[in-house]
Amino acid sequence: MESTLIAGTGTRRFSRGDLTVLETPESTRTHQVIPHIDLVKAVIEALSYRHISVVSDDYAVSEDGMKMFGILDLDLGFEGCRFSLGIRNAHDKSMRLALTVGYRVFVCSNMAFHGDFQPVMAKHTKNFRLLDALAIGIDAMQRNFQPMQTQVERWKGDIIPDTLAKLIIYKAFTEGQLEAPRHLDRVVHEHYFNPKYDEFLPRTMWSLTNSFTSAFKELEPVPQFKATARLGDFFSDN
Repeated sequence: MESTLIAGTGTRRFSRGDLTVLETPESTRTHQVIPHIDLVKAVIEALSYRHISVVSDDYAVSEDGMKMFGILDLDLGFEGCRFSLGIRNAHDKSMRLALTVGYRVFVCSNMAFHGDFQPVMAKHTKNFRLLDALAIGIDAMQRNFQPMQTQVERWKGDIIPDTLAKLIIYKAFTEGQLEAPRHLDRVVHEHYFNPKYDEFLPRTMWSLTNSFTSAFKELEPVPQFKATARLGDFFSDN
């Protein structure tokens, strides 16, 4: 299953090979710059130590090359889904290097994160050891695999009335409980009540979450990542 990271205004979609040609600013006395490609290679190496392979990956980079987001789909999963890692990096101090865990839905290639991005370090200091930090970060991500699978299985069996589905959509967009553009409420509504895939015909919480992630595909990379990273917590609260 191919990744579906969207590169929009102000960003460009990159392959892993494309990352190798990006120029990287020099580190300073107090700030260590980590080339985007070096981060990706280090993540793949850290995964390989745990006998986990990357089956597909996709990246979006800002026009100036300073910020990068990526999705790495893994050779691990459960029925209908594959586990994935989201990564981010910045050379301009705008955000910390961070990871999050997620899953890819086979039937529609929807991407959903289990939680927001978790920094793997406090700062890009000169003494920062990338591989050591990634080892800790990926170990933490692995601990979320089983809870994530359990959550999906629970959602698949959770039949909900139409009134509740409409209320959740209302809370997300009209009440602003989810950081996403308000106009997507109609898109989510259409995906849920007129699904394109037979798998989402049952009126379940699983179908509703996929209606949200399907709608998020219309967003540019940064808001898409933010919205999907917060969706799990939103549904847990509702």
